[in-house]
Amino acid sequence: MSPRKAGLGRGLDALIPSEVETDQPEFLQVSVDEIRPNPDQPRSRFDDESLAELAASLKEVGVLQPIVVTKVDDGFVLIAGERRWRAAKQAGIDSIPAVVRGADGDSTLVEALVENVQRRDLTPLEEAHAYRQLLEDYGMTQEQVADRVGKSRPSVSNTLRLLQLPGPIQTMIDSGGLSAGHARSLLGLDDSRYAIYLAEKASAEGWSVRQLEDAVRTRREMEVGSEAKPQVKRLRPVEIIELEKRLGEHLSATVKIRYTKERGRVEIRFASLEELERIYRIIS
Repeated sequence: MSPRKAGLGRGLDALIPSEVETDQPEFLQVSVDEIRPNPDQPRSRFDDESLAELAASLKEVGVLQPIVVTKVDDGFVLIAGERRWRAAKQAGIDSIPAVVRGADGDSTLVEALVENVQRRDLTPLEEAHAYRQLLEDYGMTQEQVADRVGKSRPSVSNTLRLLQLPGPIQTMIDSGGLSAGHARSLLGLDDSRYAIYLAEKASAEGWSVRQLEDAVRTRREMEVGSEAKPQVKRLRPVEIIELEKRLGEHLSATVKIRYTKERGRVEIRFASLEELERIYRIIS
């Protein structure tokens, strides 16, 4: 029996970074009815068809890779492996192999995120919300989030920027009607109504990301052309550009600093009242 456990352990090492390991993990066969989902699970949707396929496979060969759980008073809470657990229940399997780890809110959420991101099971918006939860609820920086999930800081930052888009565009991303690449090109538009119009048109007509970027560029050139009389363009101080960038990263929002003659104003863009409240909490 022990060689089996060693094999399972090596599989988990490949999935979960060593920095979130806990002392003496247990390997158990746990009743599926004793397990409940993790309330901090970043993934919010499961495809019925793929679950049915996995359930059929589990009926034939069983659950080969253990789920990861933590012990609570009335059973177990999932850390990683919710899709396998759901499929096992659907297949009528009574118990499932599990690794029992210590209860730690931080590592629990990180492990759930790591498993899903590495398997590309999260939608871009689910990933963005999970990153934001790590930033706000666990006080992590973007660099720390990037280290824990194995991505670059710019990648984390670009994913978070999707939360600045208008609600209808976020819905299109979540449903698969618009890719994250398409959506990011719309972040350059100030007019949210026109951004929604372009998003719907790109989705309906099957535009490539390049086509949508060209449409956004054309719109911005039209906006610049319709502005007041032309004037000599002044170079912005490097310090202002750097502060603008740092503020934007700190708030996970688009920030513009208007500066002239030692005076100016700071503009912070938000896509909803929820987004505004989030920014307020960070500032206060």
